[in-house]
Formats: sequence, C-alpha cells, structure tokens
Amino acid sequence: MDELTREFLIESQEGLDRMERCLTELENHPEDAALISEIFRAVHTIKGTTGFLGFTHLEKLSHAGENLLGLLRDGKLAASAPVITGLLQLLDVLRSILKTIESTEREGDDADQAPLIALLERLKVPAESESDGEAAAAKAPRVRKSMKKAGAVSTALPVRPSLAPAPGQIVGVEEHAGPSTPISTPSVPADQGAGVSAPVHSQASESTLRVDVALLNRMMNLVGELVLTRNQVLQATSADPNMTMLSRRLDMVTADLREAVMKARLQPVSNIFSKMPRLVRDLSQQLGRRVRLEMEGQDTELDKSLLEAIKDPLTHAVRNALDHGIEPPEVRASAGKDPEGSLKLRALQEGSHVVVEVSDDGAGIPADKVRATAIERGLISADRTAQLPERELLQLVFLPGFSTAATVTNISGRGVGMDVVRTNVERIGGKVEIDSVAGRGTTLRLRIPLTLAIIPALIVRSAGQSFALPQGALSELVHISPERAAEIEWIESAPLYRLRGGLLPLVFLDRLLEVSAQAAVDAARDRFIAVLDADGRRFGLVVDGLADPEEIVVKPLSATLKGIGLYSGATVLGSGDLALILDPGAIACKAGITISAEEASRDSASDSHEDLAATDYLLVEAAGGRAAIPLAHVLRIEQLPMARIESIEHRPVLNLEGQLLPIQDPGDLLSVRQNHPDANAIIVVCRDGGRHVGIAVSHVLDVAVGSDLLDAGTQQQTGGVTLLKDCVTDIVQLNNVPSLQTRALEQSPHPLEEAIQ
Repeated sequence: MDELTREFLIESQEGLDRMERCLTELENHPEDAALISEIFRAVHTIKGTTGFLGFTHLEKLSHAGENLLGLLRDGKLAASAPVITGLLQLLDVLRSILKTIESTEREGDDADQAPLIALLERLKVPAESESDGEAAAAKAPRVRKSMKKAGAVSTALPVRPSLAPAPGQIVGVEEHAGPSTPISTPSVPADQGAGVSAPVHSQASESTLRVDVALLNRMMNLVGELVLTRNQVLQATSADPNMTMLSRRLDMVTADLREAVMKARLQPVSNIFSKMPRLVRDLSQQLGRRVRLEMEGQDTELDKSLLEAIKDPLTHAVRNALDHGIEPPEVRASAGKDPEGSLKLRALQEGSHVVVEVSDDGAGIPADKVRATAIERGLISADRTAQLPERELLQLVFLPGFSTAATVTNISGRGVGMDVVRTNVERIGGKVEIDSVAGRGTTLRLRIPLTLAIIPALIVRSAGQSFALPQGALSELVHISPERAAEIEWIESAPLYRLRGGLLPLVFLDRLLEVSAQAAVDAARDRFIAVLDADGRRFGLVVDGLADPEEIVVKPLSATLKGIGLYSGATVLGSGDLALILDPGAIACKAGITISAEEASRDSASDSHEDLAATDYLLVEAAGGRAAIPLAHVLRIEQLPMARIESIEHRPVLNLEGQLLPIQDPGDLLSVRQNHPDANAIIVVCRDGGRHVGIAVSHVLDVAVGSDLLDAGTQQQTGGVTLLKDCVTDIVQLNNVPSLQTRALEQSPHPLEEAIQ
C-alpha cells in the first residue's frame, strides 16, 4: 500500500471515531450546530480525498451522506431519530469499506452501498423524514443522559433497523468525565468534558505529529537497552569517586528519557470507553433492558499496546453484564429494584497498575450455584469447594467451559469465554478478579501493568541464582537471622510465620524450584521473607539473600520457560547476569495459597459499610521519636546519598526520576547531614491526594496496626495520633509539606503590590 493511501486510512478512521462520539451527543443535543459541523467535516474530508485516490464507490456514498449533513448544517432538516439512525448506518458502512481497502486495497461492490444511498436520499425529504419519525417514535425508547457538567436532558433515541427494541425501554448514559483525546488525534479539547463539542482549530494539527507505533516500539527497545547499560555503569563506577557525578548524570538523563518515551506511548482509557455508549445502547434495545451507563476515570492513561489488548476483554465483559447480569425491567421491579439497571465502567491507577472495573447491579452470581456447577463438571471436589472462601470460589468461572447461565445467547454467556478474557489479560502481565453478591450485582476487575517494558524490581537470590521480584506485589521484607530460625513454625509440612499476630503461609523458593528438598530452615544462615500480596493471596516468599532494587527491562520468555508457569519474563541485571522474573500470582497458585480469611473479612466488612478502626502504619523514627505514616499512602522507601538532596529557598527537594519531590524534614535530619555528602538519607515517598511528597526519617522500624483513640469524656476520635504497639504515636501529617506551587506563590509579590512598586 502506498503511503498516501495509508495516511488516508488513518485520518479517515480518526474522523469516523470523532463522528461516532458526536452522533452520541447529537441524540441528546439535536440543535447543536457544532456537533453537526464536526460530523459534516469528517464525511466531507473522506469524500474529498476518495476522488483523488480513485475510490469512486466510497466517494459516491460519502457524497450522499455529505448532502444529508449539509441540510442539517443549514437548518433545513432536523436531527430526527430516523436521520441519526441513517447516519449511524453510514458510519458503519464507511468503516467497513475502509477496512476492506486496508486488507485488499479495493473498496468492494457498488451494489452493496445502493440501499444505504437510497435511504440517505429519502431522508433528505423533510416530509418523508417526519413520516418516518412518527413511525419510529412509537418504537424508539426514551433515553436519559445525565451529566454532572451539562445537566440532564431527555430526547428520543433513533433505533437501528437491525436491532428491534422492546416498547418503552430506556437506555441511560452518565459520564463523570468527558473522553480525553490522544496527542496524535486532533479532536475535541479534553477540558470540554462530555458536553458540547467544538470545531477543531488549526492549532491542534500544528502542535501534533503522528508517529508510527512501530517507531515508538523501537524507541522503547532502545531505551530498555540504555537502562541496562545505565545499571551496569552505576555498578562499575560505584567504587570510583571520579566517576560518581558522571554516573549520576547518566542516571538522571536515562530516567528522564525513559519517562518521556513511556509518556509518548500512553493513551487515555477514554479511547476504548468512548465505544461503550453505542454498544450499551444497541444491546439494551435488542435485549429489552433499561440501563444507565456511568463512566469514571476516562483520563487514566495506559500504554497503547496494552490498551488495544484489553479492548476485546472489556467489550466481552460489558456484553456479559447486559445479557446475563442486569435483569429485564419487570424482573427488577418484582424484586423491589429500580427498573433501570446500572452499569459502571471505572478506571484508576494503583501504583504500577491500572485497574479497569466493570460493575453492574444485576442478579449477581450465586456462590452455591458456582459450587454445584464446578462439582457437577468434575472441575473440583466437594471437599475442596467447602474449604474455599466465597471470593475464591467465584474465580472458578474463569475455567474453560464453565458457565452458570441457564441458556446461552448469541450475545454472551457469563462464564462462556471468560477463560479467554483471563488468558488475554494474563498474556500482557495482568490479572482478572471477579466479585459478586447474589441479587446485588457483579464486578469484574482487570488489573493491567502500566507498561510491559520497564518495571521496578527487587533482586533476590535463592539456590545460588538471582531472580527479579516485581515491587508492585511486595508489601514488606522480614529478616530471619540464625537466632530467629525457630520462629518459622510447621504444621505438618506447611511452614508458617507469625507476623503481627497473624499466621503468614510461607513458600520456600528453592523448594518450589525443586533445587532443595530441605524440610526445615538451615539454622546456620540468614533467610529473608518477602511478604507478597498477589490478588488477595498473601504469603511470604523465603529467599536466601537480597540485592539492591533495580529498574529491569522485561524480555519475553521462550516457550519452554513459559511452560513452567512460575515466571513472567527475563531480564539482564546491572552485573550482566541473566535473571528470571518471578510471577507472584503463579507462585501462589502452584503453592496452593488461598485468599486469606483476613482479606475476605475485609471485603465483607467493606460491602456492609462497616467502619474499620484499625489501620496499617509504617513505624519510623524521626525528630528523635517515633512517628506513624499511613501505609496506604506509602509508595516507596528511598535510601540515597545526601548529595542527591537539593534545596529551593532553604527547603529540601529531591529530583526523583525527573520530577521534583518536596521533602518534609521534621527532625532537621537533612540539615544536620548536609555537610556530609557521602552520608545516606532515608526518604519515605508518599502519596498525598494527587501529589507526591517525601518524609525524611532516620530509621524505618516496622509495619504495625494502629487503633483509633477517643478523648476521655467526649468519646470523640482523637486526631493526629494512634495507638501503635501499645504506645501513643504521632501520625505524620502529609499536608504540612508545602507544594512547589505554594512556594512559588510565597516567593512572588502580590499583583497589587507589584503594581504599586
């Protein structure tokens, strides 16, 4: 295919994407001239280019659509239900022709478009449009689309002829945030939210540049090689003071470049969320459902390759929710529920992962039905199911061929194909979880890594080999000295460790890899327990030694190593050694670790909205005393030389991976050590709302559970302190760390004062 045709296909697909978003809005804002102009522009651009390229059939079809849109733009025709239905059909056929051109470089038979062209010509006649509109109004559902920014509007939705709706059904769409636009696609500005679209200005095209994904992939591979080289240089120059500054500079530049390339690959989740209103609308009409769609977190960004990989699993989940989750209106009404069901799509970032949730308030999946089906099909024994917590029992729906649906439809079957959903997500290093309450609804949760290329990892050693352990699953580390070897208990052949009053199941990595058959801990050597949390399965991985954390470049595995099922990839360490990347979830499954009762009870308490008084804290030493930092706010702990700490207006800051991190120094630790650049500083990096801050501490002591305290007499909760290990301990207030913007405002004069001066 020549470059001009390829460019035409890319631009046309982008235009049709904008056209679909605008048509969805036009159903609720039929008088919006800006929306009509945007739709007209997309079709007009296709028509203008097709004649030059020689695609005469496509030109003829787009010309018919342009004529209809011209009447809409000039106010000579109303955006009625049949008109919008015809435009949706035009959109589908244009996409189909473009796909044919991409695969065959031909546009297909002219006769295939003849019926649609005839329909578009008929719709140009207002009298016929009004007649068709009256006929369609009797069948079309009423649609409510509520927006927090744009208010609530009720209009009549068009009905696609291929999808016959049930009388009186309702489809609702609620968007909490408008779709963001990728950099490479000039479109509606993101700050307009889900409201009225605006024309695209020339500045957008002048400030953007379309880059081929293959080139971005090549850049990412080169950055990965640079990261490996950086790691090796840092290790080689660690003992050479003359090379220290150069190696630090290389470290900073590499981190900045890595962040820039990764950011160039990121695209907002709205790119796939924006397809869902049309899907929900069509399926609701076909199934006779009344559904309100809510979308949150559309500006959450994910690597483009991963975004494409979850498109099909997400679509399947939405189809499942409508077909076998949300009940028909009459069934919901008889059960005392709102006849209008709720479907919620939500995306958020949690550490190094993006979580995408599909939640419905439908019938849910009865746990007893799952248990009976699993036993009946021989997937699991009755004794085994009796031991499984309800949450883990639900995970059986991901087994191949598992289905609790009484009937299988041509749309979906909850359980049918869910094994494919899990396989596709796990192929990109993600995880799939499902939670359900009978009669209340189901939540499918996709946990996707931000990128597959470079991840932070802890290097561990076992049986003389090095392994990389992703830090995203690591909660804490416990050192077991020879004197404490007896603290590891054994129940039959299962090792356990008492961690803050709870029993933590242990997995010895060397025994799991079958390189050691020891039945007890060697009392003559140190051991380390890496406490991991893999999708609710909390356990300790026992290793022989630890090395420094590294940013590792993930390399794919061969078929032989992938078949072992314990590794998610391989990498080259800074020392030049090869290391396999451990998969905590796969290790937990192979070791038979189940979802902890503690986790299940926490979920149960969360579902019942009970107020949990206990909170996990990181216990640190600062300002000459002990302090507590809420563990949920802690992102990482950095130990680095004082030379890395800089100051702005006598306030300490840290250049962390190319971003400035303000630091709170409650005990003046940094000021005391500033004259000793070789001394180390410990910085606890925390999340405070949408920003990151650092806390300077002298020692990290432990992780402990704190309890709320009440004022004597008033019985009101005491703020700022907690009961930690039977001692009243101050809680570090993160909002005491002034932001860099605040500092800039403090340093600049007031505008009025500046004018007077």
